[in-house]
Amino acid sequence: MEGIFFQQKASSNLSRIIKSFWQIDNKESVSITREKIIPDGYPELIFHFGDHYKSNLNINGTWQVQGLNLIAGQIKNHFFIENTGKSKVFGIKFQPWGLSVLFNIEMSDLTDRIIEIPNSILDTLISVKKLSVSSFSFVEKVAQIENWFIEFLSNLDSRNSIGQKAVELIIENKGKLELKNIQNEVGISERALQRYFRKKIGLSPKYYSRIIRFSHIFTFVQSERLDLSDIAFLSGFYDQSHFIKNFKEFTGDYPSNYSFFEKNLANFFLKK
Repeated sequence: MEGIFFQQKASSNLSRIIKSFWQIDNKESVSITREKIIPDGYPELIFHFGDHYKSNLNINGTWQVQGLNLIAGQIKNHFFIENTGKSKVFGIKFQPWGLSVLFNIEMSDLTDRIIEIPNSILDTLISVKKLSVSSFSFVEKVAQIENWFIEFLSNLDSRNSIGQKAVELIIENKGKLELKNIQNEVGISERALQRYFRKKIGLSPKYYSRIIRFSHIFTFVQSERLDLSDIAFLSGFYDQSHFIKNFKEFTGDYPSNYSFFEKNLANFFLKK
């Protein structure tokens, strides 16, 4: 992936709803590049201020041109995108429950989907869109967009729910905590937890835990002192075959063949 990558964590005032902001600005090259997108557990709003992208994220795997203003739900497996010209993209990565809290979205409707932002939501976000595609620097965009969200949140009840606390426990424990222990700790039934995840996250608690556990492989791999067996153990996989199976399911590659240090979108989002 050619171009300049930017990424910035959300400020403490917004971190309960927004995880981070990111931007790709391919100023010169218009070479066509195919990129793999890998599940990371966080939904997004995406605004293109360059050319369209194509993706094969649909039921039959055919390639379709995406819109310029997109909302991306949880994805279960990897898929591919391809630019049609210059890559200029601004994205907002939300906490797993963030989009549902802000816009009352049934997140299961967005699972394995990237769609045009509905007009009812885009009308609300018109100032955010204009800032995202503006000529401001990345830092200035983030500062002004954060101010908008802080004001917007002041009119919403975004207090932590029991379900949200369960998600936080999964993330804090890197997907390795048994769901029964999570239920006991936050005081939620299995049925209520499943219902919360379907509506607010878009995946089952078990599947979401798998994605979070998988994503931490990319943190451990940055240490030169660890080999793949060490990384598998630290990530919560207690046998090599289980580790390899999960890795291949989410990436399409064996761990030994994956290019962890290549400059691409998957590594940009997953390497901490």
